[in-house]
Amino acid sequence: MSAAAPQAKFLTGSTFRHVLVMTATGSVGLIAVFAVDALNLFYIAMLGEQELAAAIGYAGTLMFFLISIAIGMTVAASALVARALGRGQRDEAAERGGAALVFTAVIVTAITLAAWPNIRALTALLGASGHTLDLATRFLQIVLPSTILMALGMCASGILRGVGDARRAMYVTLGGALASAILDPVLIFWFGLGIDGAAIATVISRLVLLLVGFHGAIVIHRLARWPRMPALRQSLRPFTAIAGPATMTQLATPVGNAFVTVEIAAFGDDAVAGWAIVGRLVPVAFGAVFALSGAVGPIIGQNYGARRYERVQSTMRDSLVFTLVNVLVMWALLALFHRQIADLFDADGLARTMVEFFCLYAAGSFLFNGALFVANAAFNNLGHALYSTLFNWGRATLGVIPFVWAGAALYGAEGILAGWGLGAVVFGIASVIVCFRIIGRLGSDPQAEAPGPDFPPAANSPFTSGKGAA
Repeated sequence: MSAAAPQAKFLTGSTFRHVLVMTATGSVGLIAVFAVDALNLFYIAMLGEQELAAAIGYAGTLMFFLISIAIGMTVAASALVARALGRGQRDEAAERGGAALVFTAVIVTAITLAAWPNIRALTALLGASGHTLDLATRFLQIVLPSTILMALGMCASGILRGVGDARRAMYVTLGGALASAILDPVLIFWFGLGIDGAAIATVISRLVLLLVGFHGAIVIHRLARWPRMPALRQSLRPFTAIAGPATMTQLATPVGNAFVTVEIAAFGDDAVAGWAIVGRLVPVAFGAVFALSGAVGPIIGQNYGARRYERVQSTMRDSLVFTLVNVLVMWALLALFHRQIADLFDADGLARTMVEFFCLYAAGSFLFNGALFVANAAFNNLGHALYSTLFNWGRATLGVIPFVWAGAALYGAEGILAGWGLGAVVFGIASVIVCFRIIGRLGSDPQAEAPGPDFPPAANSPFTSGKGAA
């Protein structure tokens, strides 16, 4: 029970061990989700229609926008709970957790209702047409209403990460993944529902995600108390101060991916199918890096709340070392088995070319994407969420559009993947430099205010202080 759990477990012990444990448990559930997603595409490919795989690719690009909004809310929930626990305020943490769930429900429901009448038009904007457009629209019409289930389940998982319960946070995503893994083949093949079966399985898996998350956050830890109106009003400013920039940060990636999808669509359904396979390979191969960005936030948040800036700095260093080792190992495996991976998805023609090119070359860009993820997690938990927004949007625009456009013009579909990967280099390096300067500023300024429920003054920023910019 929660009474037996430490208030802020990340304030002592090895920061590298905390990074490893939180990332390992987070990556198990996350990789399971993405592996099932890839398996789902594998099942769809077995039906023998390239349009089906392309439709999943278009639908996934659109769903990525809504998932990114939910991730922004999750970041806010995790950061607020972790910082309150770091200050030793468990009652405040419970109020913040409950308020985060309410705000998430209202915001995601409103966005879903706005998107519902425009599903077909939005999918067509990405380049889908004809039978592929019909399939993608039908898939989204089934899945889109379940977005609220997914968002609340993810928010509950963020609360669990905020308290440091990596195991139960893992159960949230793992439960949803297992439900989908069981239901996908049953509904797609046994009941003969095809792409509709994949959509129904997605909805049910999101319900499981919600139930497991609520059990951990509300029943076990009691860190999601139903908020009274005064608590809601008090939580609104700190929540939006984190969720607003964090959501904008998360939205940058699907915007960049949407541009890539539009460019790839010019090369036909084969190319879009290849891009869809790459989109499933990325999170499976680099799931630990994605999990790290969520795992490191609570560690930084608790130590920031306790003003342990030296531990914040060591957490960043440890996270970057982990990223380097993980990406190099996974890149080597992808390159070694690039032909077998393409065979697994029955990819041929241009789709096969793109999959193999990613495995051999473009996958290495995650050295810099991973660095950007870690820096963004630190920005969000150190009261400088605006920087994560600026760097992610810089990556998604200046780091995508010119590189992808030039790659497409010079080398076709493969050039698009090359440009997509190369754009990460500058922004990954710059974000890490700025992040360490912020941590150094916080630790060296004896006049720095103690972290409170809201963000510290902007004067703590290296860009606005008299010490100059990074």
